[in-house]
Amino acid sequence: MKKVEIKGIIPPIVTPMNEDESVNEKELRNQVNRQIKGGIHGLFPFGTNGEGYILNEKEKEEVLSIVIDETKGRVPVYAGTGCISTKDTIRQSQMAESLGADVLSIITPSFAAASQNELYDHYRTGNALAPATVAKLSKIPNIVGAKDSSGNFDNMLQYIEQTRDSKDFAVLSGNDSLIYWNLLAGGGGGIAGCANVYPETMTAIYERFQQGDLEGAKKAQDSIRSFRDCFKYGNPNTIVKTAVAMLGYPVGKCRAPFDRIPPEGIEAIRRVIEVNREAGIK
Repeated sequence: MKKVEIKGIIPPIVTPMNEDESVNEKELRNQVNRQIKGGIHGLFPFGTNGEGYILNEKEKEEVLSIVIDETKGRVPVYAGTGCISTKDTIRQSQMAESLGADVLSIITPSFAAASQNELYDHYRTGNALAPATVAKLSKIPNIVGAKDSSGNFDNMLQYIEQTRDSKDFAVLSGNDSLIYWNLLAGGGGGIAGCANVYPETMTAIYERFQQGDLEGAKKAQDSIRSFRDCFKYGNPNTIVKTAVAMLGYPVGKCRAPFDRIPPEGIEAIRRVIEVNREAGIK
């Protein structure tokens, strides 16, 4: 794999699906181009928002192949290859590398509790990585970054503090509300699910910050609050995909059973989209 600087806004791109829950290749290609046009800095197929937790291995290979082919090297492609077992993770990572992925994103194993030593060994070949473990992992040459999705700013801050002496190692926020604060603390940006809905606005957080426009970056960050408030109505992935569909893109529903939002949630999303459209948020 070529060396890639981990930075910016990387959307965990939604996986468009047909009514029979098969992958909608045409719309996936459209979403790739829409995101790149919006200024994003990388694409992350079959992350959480891409429903990687419910796609089988053949489907993951299909999605990754489509994204890499349509991206055509314009931005790095991050492949979510983490599995519960180390053996399966290695197999999926080798598949992604053979297809031409630029970066591997390997989530910590879930369901069964693992010690920090076990997690350290897993990364060399539902659990949270302690900051000290991230610091150890940052010394390994082919591990170039960590994403913190805990929503605990102090945890993410410790990731940043304990890896500052590791050259070319970046800490990304996996919580869209903390991207601005991640950058202020010295982080590299974020894996931003909301970029599926508002790619230009999410990208503006990073770009304005890099230009020294802190007020503008903060304004962009604050502008997604009303949409994130809709997450209380259901699975955030379902909220995001529903919103993308409401914008007029035929991405379909999330795969069952993660496909339900109560009527009041649908109405709340609809109102937010309309208000944000009038405000020029896109």
